Amino acid sequence: MTDLPYFHVDAFADRPFTGNQAAVMPLNEWLEDSVLQAIAEENNFAETAYYVPDNTGAADYELRWFTPEVEIRLCGHATLASGHIILTENPSFDRVTFRTRKAGILEVRRDGPGYAVGLPAIPTEQVDNPAMMAAMGGNPLSMRSNPDGYNMFIYATAAEILALRPDMKALATLGDDSFTATARGDDTDIVSRVFVPGAGVDEDSVTGSAHAVIAPYWANELGRDSFTAYQASARGGYLGCNVEGERVWLSGHCFTVVKGMFSLR
Repeated sequence: MTDLPYFHVDAFADRPFTGNQAAVMPLNEWLEDSVLQAIAEENNFAETAYYVPDNTGAADYELRWFTPEVEIRLCGHATLASGHIILTENPSFDRVTFRTRKAGILEVRRDGPGYAVGLPAIPTEQVDNPAMMAAMGGNPLSMRSNPDGYNMFIYATAAEILALRPDMKALATLGDDSFTATARGDDTDIVSRVFVPGAGVDEDSVTGSAHAVIAPYWANELGRDSFTAYQASARGGYLGCNVEGERVWLSGHCFTVVKGMFSLR
């Protein structure tokens, strides 16, 4: 029997039981991909993050993320959660870096009482896709997209974001694309909701990668590089956004709610 360290973390959370849940599992070496996927399915969170020491010298650790159904190219909240575990266990560290397979080198650093995660700014272009806009619902003012499957829909008000009831079956037929609805916020500068039904996550709770998409757009619209954000899922979560050139820094708090061992036989 093999026992693996296991942490259940609430990321981008102002208190426990809010924000986005992630399973964080440190490994000494990579297990078979089928085993990593099976563990993620068992955990049944939006993401399970795994990291191993990076022997290339490019970063401190190598990091991967799995939904219950697929491995994904980028996950912000599970990166923040992984950094939280490492920095909590190493109080003398100010930062930790991760080498990823498709998103480059990512970093988590201390930011006051919380943390900030640095993600690549993801550019988008305005497109016209009436079928996809109809599947999202409501009356989006415009749609932006990029070749990696990030789709952003801009709405006029926060109330429209809260009222959305997307056609999940229609969106799921488009693969593991993500679909982000966003508008100016009421209590924060911007508000959003994120749907990834093709990857087994109908609505994500708080999505770092989606803010790597919407933050550059809103920095231009708001005329400033720093602003506040709220993702209006059932659990909800707050983020600070700071756009620095080709990097987006997202700040927030994390809470470890479970620490234990995961047993493989």
